[in-house]
This record gives sequence, structure tokens and C-alpha cells, in this order.
Amino acid sequence: MFQKIRIILSIKELRQKIFMTLALLAIYRIGWWIPLPIVDVGKMQAMWRHNGGVAEVMSQVAVFTGAQFESLTIFGLGIMPYISASIIFQLMATVFDKLKALQKEGESGRKKINEWTRYATIVICLFQSFFYVLALGNTSMTGDPGGVYNEALLYPDKTLPWAWIFTAVVVMTSGTAFLMWLGEQIDEYGIGNGISLLIMAGIIANLPSALTKLGGRAVLGFSSGTQQLGVDKLLLLSVLFVAVVVGVIYITKGQRRIPTQSAKHVRGRQTFGGGRQYLPLKVNQAGVMPIIFASSLLLFPQAILSYLTTGSNAPYLVKILDNIFQRQTFTYILIFIALIYFFCYFWTAVTFNPKDIADNLKNYGSFIQGHRPGSATAAYLEKVMKHITYVGASFIALIAVLPNIISTLLIPDNFMLANFFGGTSLLIVVSVIIDLVDKIDSHLVMRNYKGLLERGK
Repeated sequence: MFQKIRIILSIKELRQKIFMTLALLAIYRIGWWIPLPIVDVGKMQAMWRHNGGVAEVMSQVAVFTGAQFESLTIFGLGIMPYISASIIFQLMATVFDKLKALQKEGESGRKKINEWTRYATIVICLFQSFFYVLALGNTSMTGDPGGVYNEALLYPDKTLPWAWIFTAVVVMTSGTAFLMWLGEQIDEYGIGNGISLLIMAGIIANLPSALTKLGGRAVLGFSSGTQQLGVDKLLLLSVLFVAVVVGVIYITKGQRRIPTQSAKHVRGRQTFGGGRQYLPLKVNQAGVMPIIFASSLLLFPQAILSYLTTGSNAPYLVKILDNIFQRQTFTYILIFIALIYFFCYFWTAVTFNPKDIADNLKNYGSFIQGHRPGSATAAYLEKVMKHITYVGASFIALIAVLPNIISTLLIPDNFMLANFFGGTSLLIVVSVIIDLVDKIDSHLVMRNYKGLLERGK
């Protein structure tokens, strides 16, 4: 391993890309700690801890958005507005022919769609930051003895002046725009996917605090209660973590290879084509998107009910929240799994077009043995994709509910650490690391070196 690191650092271009990526990620982490000019960080965190259900819901959102709701920094919205805008345009491309035509134009069409995506991101940021700051200005924390109000805002009055609201909205919107720029700089001058690396950095940054909380419960010997973590539970968590990571890598890299045959072309005395290739179909074609969609959809009723039941006397709403929309309940898990299956097939249908693939095979003179080019090939590819999507959806559903099970049975009240054993956090981290390793391997193989995971010199 040290030999591979030495080789990586000896390649000037690769070394510059890695250091540039680390420097840009360091800038992101510095901005993570700069609060808005209207926020008292200490009181904001205290209010966050005392707001119970709403704070817990927003913490789940922050897991896959790279946001910082607890302290409300200049990067408080994270990069999720840009991801939301990208998803919107990708879905719109399936409806509007103009966007679909732009996608097929290559680099020029991609640049035009990216430009529109940036504009849409700014609009989304303006709306999100405005309503969030407006809600913050009307929020008080009443957890102290005697019912003393501790405002999280530096402004002494409950009602924020419009000048302060405008400042906060502009700062948060500019922060997300700056994160977009950072991601593009990583894409151009660094290594790996910039937006994905920013999200992964935000996820991994929560690991030390989660481990510290876990270490406070660790005891020598065997566990004697649900709040204690003895050698038995720690060993079980270690084995489970390794098994889950191996499984995620296996499914993420898993492919169904469809054998294709290219037609022979005779030009003069030479024969071209006639070779045998493979058409790789990913088992997990949808990636992490089904979990994000399912989690977001379930967070809306959970956040609304948590807000309505805070400090109010509504037993029927409390019953609905506790029996259906609490992540430990059986009903919540069933709904979560059903939504993951639905969004797996939905997102695969959006991103995978068997007709286009069949037409491309036909245009390049290739075909799948036993199936006529054109509509018959498209029908076959669609059938195969439905089967392997079921396998991918089943695994994603298992990984998604694993943090709920672990946080209930093994490490109660530490859902942030349980996320590293499955769910959105683990899928994002593993996917980004696999992509990063592939990018580094491409530089090594181009210079006749072995890849990072290959043996030999």
C-alpha cells in the first residue's frame, strides 16, 4: 500500500489533482463553521437540542444534503438545492422534447442544461433560505427551568427586521452558489466528482462526534443493558460493518453482462468487426436516489406532525406520529421499503432507455444473439432490467432499514453512527470512494502501473 502511495505521489499531474481536491475540501470545511451574522451559535444549538422531533427530522435531512441546520452557517443549505435542480431537469427531459434533444447534442447541450440548472438552483436557494430564516425568527426554545425563553438570534426582538432577513437569505444563497463553484473546480482541476465529494465530506465529518458518543457507552466485559456497549456488541458491530461494506461494494459494482455480436464488414481484402463484446447493465442502476426520494417523502408528514404536536394537546396526532411515522415502528419500515421499490423502478425507467440502447446497437452494426435488432432487442433489455432491478431494490431496501434496526437494538439514541452501517450515508460514501479509486486507477494504468486494488508493481 505504501508503495502505491509513493507511486501516486510521484506522478506530478495526479499529485497536483489530489492536493487541489484536498485544498478545496478544506475550504468547504472552513465555511462549515462560519455562522450567519444573525445567529448565536450556542443558543442555536441549545434550541436545536430542545426541539425534539423537528430537530431529529432535520438531522435526517442533513445526512444526505451536506447541510448544517444545527448551527446555521453560511453553507447551511448544503448542496441539496443544486441536486434538486439537477433532478428536476432530468425528470423534465423525459417529458419535454427540447431538453431531450439537448441531452443528445453532447458537450454543447450538457453545458446549456448545466447553465439552466445553476439558475434554478439560485431560485430554489432563495425560497428555501427565506422560509427557513423566517421560521427561525418565530422560533423560541422553552426547555430551561422556569420557562425562560432563550432566543437563537442575536437580534433581541422576536421579529427580525427585513434587512437582517435579506442579509441571511443572500449569504445562504451565496454559500450554496459557492459550493457549486467548488464542485466544478474539483471536477476541472481536482480528481473525482466534486459535488459527491462535498456531500461525502459532510457525512464523514459527523463520524468523530458519533464515535465519541459511542465511546461514552463502551464498557469492559459484556453488555449488561441496552445503553451499554460491551465487547460482544462492539465485536458484532465490527463484523456487521465489514459485511455491509463488502455487500454494498459487491452490489454497486455488480453487472449483468449481455453478450453482443458485431457484424463483419469487408473492405477490400480486410475484414473488420465480427467481434464479441458485452453490454453491461448495472444491478443498482438507480444508485442512492431511491433512498433519498423515499426518505424525503416520509420526512414531510413526519416534520409536519412533529411541529403540530410540539407543545399542543392533540393525542390523535401524537398517536399517528408514534405508530406510523417513527422510524423504529414496523409500519414505517414497511412504507419505507415499499417506497424504495417504487422509486428504484421509477428512477431506472427515467435513466435507462432500452429503445435508445437498441437503436445505438443497430446503428453500430451490433446485435444480441437470438433477438432481432430494434424493438425486439429493446423489449429484451427492458425485461432483463426489470429482473435485475428487483435484486438491486431488495438489497437497497435491506441497507436502508439497517440503521433503524441497529439504532433500536444495538446503539439506541445514536442514529448518526447507525447511518454508517447502512442507509444513505454508507451508499454515498462507498459509491464516491469507488468512483475516486477508478479515477486514480485510470491515471495509473495510463502510465503502465497497476491499479490501487491490483497486486504487483
